[in-house]
Amino acid sequence: MIEQLKLPQDVALDIAGREKKIRRSKKITQKEMSEKIGISLGSVKRFEKTGEISFVALIKIAFVLNDVSAFEELFTRREYHSIQEVIDENS
Repeated sequence: MIEQLKLPQDVALDIAGREKKIRRSKKITQKEMSEKIGISLGSVKRFEKTGEISFVALIKIAFVLNDVSAFEELFTRREYHSIQEVIDENS
């Protein structure tokens, strides 16, 4: 079975949708979020509608929502070329 690839815009919209859901569950308004992270209300609204925001602002949002761990793991996966590399790393 071939896994369907998402476009970058699809991933951005998925992230924005999850952020919005968590923000609302924590009863944080868009205005409060914009004030907490130091960006305009329009930027928060645009992010939730289009998925577009600066990377630093996205990290700040993650801090406010107490969900930074995903950023700390970004680009840390190692690609292995043999089982021996896995064994060597875990010894």
